[in-house]
Amino acid sequence: MGSKLYIGSHVSLNAPEFFLGSVKEAISYGSTTFMFYTGAPQNTFRKPLNELRIEEGKKLLKEAGMEEDKLIVHAPYIINAANKVKEGQFDLSVNTIISELRRTAAFGAKTLVLHPGAHVGQGVEVGIENIAEALDIVFSQDGTDVKVALETMAGKGSEVGIRFEEIRQIIDLCSYKDRLGVCLDTCHINDAGYNVDDVDGILDEFDRVIGLDRLLVVHINDSKNPIGAHKDRHENIGYGYIGFDTLNKYIHHPKLDGIPKILETPYVNEKPPYKQEIQMFKDGKYVKDWRENL
Repeated sequence: MGSKLYIGSHVSLNAPEFFLGSVKEAISYGSTTFMFYTGAPQNTFRKPLNELRIEEGKKLLKEAGMEEDKLIVHAPYIINAANKVKEGQFDLSVNTIISELRRTAAFGAKTLVLHPGAHVGQGVEVGIENIAEALDIVFSQDGTDVKVALETMAGKGSEVGIRFEEIRQIIDLCSYKDRLGVCLDTCHINDAGYNVDDVDGILDEFDRVIGLDRLLVVHINDSKNPIGAHKDRHENIGYGYIGFDTLNKYIHHPKLDGIPKILETPYVNEKPPYKQEIQMFKDGKYVKDWRENL
């Protein structure tokens, strides 16, 4: 464990401190990286970059020993580039991804996590083709070097990206392959039907199908549901069906060295659990009933 552990959580980007506040929040959890949305995830309204106190945040980030290029931005949920059924949805998705890539670059971050989308009854193959088409349009216009990390999905509804093979297909169809990577979510792959406990097996399969060189970020979440549930309901570390020991193996696995690990676990009694969860992973030791003391 000689190399630096990049671990953090989702943090807010709220007035009045915006990005400066995001960095302060991450520091308070003992984070060495973090993930944020550049605005509300449910819509496309975004404040101008010059109002977000980015330079002040970058200064504090540097003082804290965190690196800009290890920060992760998450794209808004309103994007669904797989959907050409709903009028305007495809174009909205393309334009929003372009905007988010440019905003991500302004923060110095290099990775934008994107849910591939849902095919809404058109079929997985059509959904995959639509996503690849959208990404080609995006990458021909955005003018950044930010990579899109396609997230592994749990399989709710008609989600695309449940199997590693589906994400591989999107990459294969895209003309800008060097701009594409993957975000592996432990809750999602569990709920999608992968045996998340077989850490070496999961990573070997990922490497065979996609390539570990494309793995840009790991979302570390326990799951409220058993394997194959297709639910996508995150749970606090050690309180779900995956458990601390398995998740700790992902955190400290040598094949995942240098890759940011991001917690997206639920608040406990309206309080963030991240300081406690991050500390347990840093120590490599589970604290029984830790939520009781939050």
